[in-house]
Amino acid sequence: MKNFRLDGKVAWVTGASYGIGFALACAFADAGADIVFNDINQELVDKGLAAYAERGIHAHGYVCDVTDEAAVNQLVETVNAEVGHINILVNNAGIIKRIPMCEMSAAEFRQVIDVDLNAPFIVSKAVIPDMIRQGGGKIINICSMMSELGRETVSAYAAAKGGLKMLTKNIASEFGEFNIQCNGIGPGYIATPQTAPLRERQPDGSRHPFDQFIIAKTPAARWGEAEDLAGPAVFLASPASDFVNGHILYVDGGILAYIGKQPQ
Repeated sequence: MKNFRLDGKVAWVTGASYGIGFALACAFADAGADIVFNDINQELVDKGLAAYAERGIHAHGYVCDVTDEAAVNQLVETVNAEVGHINILVNNAGIIKRIPMCEMSAAEFRQVIDVDLNAPFIVSKAVIPDMIRQGGGKIINICSMMSELGRETVSAYAAAKGGLKMLTKNIASEFGEFNIQCNGIGPGYIATPQTAPLRERQPDGSRHPFDQFIIAKTPAARWGEAEDLAGPAVFLASPASDFVNGHILYVDGGILAYIGKQPQ
């Protein structure tokens, strides 16, 4: 459908050298967008450029630390000059530290908040003025089920993602009148290289305990794939969602709707 096309749009996906960000950027490219991505060092940017080229996508990759406001502002100027005005922003870059709360230092807590919450604020603030001048834009924040739920060892991550949910709603509230839509995507448990050890079969052929836990908690009875996020992301980036604002779309196989199986 025409409403789901992104032809002529420039989409910046932060931290999109691999994983979920890479999958979303590829989906945007398939829908017609020009792709801009950044990562924390040249090695990751080069890895991303090679992966996009293998997919037949001419992406524009830059080194940028999204927690550095001056560097982000400079990158926006560079992209405007070299690629074009940014119409779509996906705040995807993030980190997690799985440390029990009472063992976590304040510095470690602040680092997670800085990358997962302060950076989306910095990057969004950098692109919004030009989006206003261009007559509108789309911002998609990669939230989490931890925007709604707590879990052991992820106090900083849950705090950041809960804050990101509310930042999403506030951007929608403050800039909706300028035809800027800001929404979030909350992925469920996604099968990525980082989660592969949690899905390995045990020596006796049984599932990893965490794998069993996720399958039991998910009505879909499977892990998600990065591609499961592509359709929702294209929807939120496209004219099809022009009257959708301040919404968090959870792509979780139904976990948040499900109380779980009754013990046998």
